[in-house]
Amino acid sequence: MQSKLLNADQTGAIEEAARLLKSGHLIAFPTDTLYGVGADILNAQAIQQLYVAKGRSLKKGIPVLLSDIGKLEDIVRQTPDFALSLAQKFWPGPLTLILPKQDHIPGIISPDDNVAVRVPDNDVARKFIRAAGGMVVTSSANRSGEPPALNAQEALAALGDSIAAVLDGGRVVLGVASTIVDCTISPPRILREGPLSTEDLSLVKVKET
Repeated sequence: MQSKLLNADQTGAIEEAARLLKSGHLIAFPTDTLYGVGADILNAQAIQQLYVAKGRSLKKGIPVLLSDIGKLEDIVRQTPDFALSLAQKFWPGPLTLILPKQDHIPGIISPDDNVAVRVPDNDVARKFIRAAGGMVVTSSANRSGEPPALNAQEALAALGDSIAAVLDGGRVVLGVASTIVDCTISPPRILREGPLSTEDLSLVKVKET
């Protein structure tokens, strides 16, 4: 299949991208941080193809992007108060939280009992994710170890042979991978500092249980 370049501003483009994704194909799309490449969370074969397309080790796992904070309960087993406080403060935004996943979530998404989740601050991304069911397994739209894609053309050049379409929403705003916080431990631990710094996160008031 030749990769399609879908203009996100055109009527039906987002819906077509979601239809292709739910049919088992990989789709590249913009987020607030970088262009991502996504697979249907219910399709283990498509998720496997995502690992192969990126040249990514199965030991690393792949995050899941959500359409809104309400989808947390569909994927996460429990959300500690400090994690919920961070999500309420910084979602939508460049913050990825690692939380314990529900049993029905495919094991291929991560090698352990946890899952990395985020709600991107990008209208095109959230509309696409919502049209695809509210959750899309997503990694950066580049081969592992190579520079990330900041626009649709770069995503197409990096993964064109592996994806069915690129949803073109223009150049990304931030151009830096998200901050990652492990919320499976207390206190939570920053695994990667991105657009949100340690100082930004420390300003959040966490309710004591």
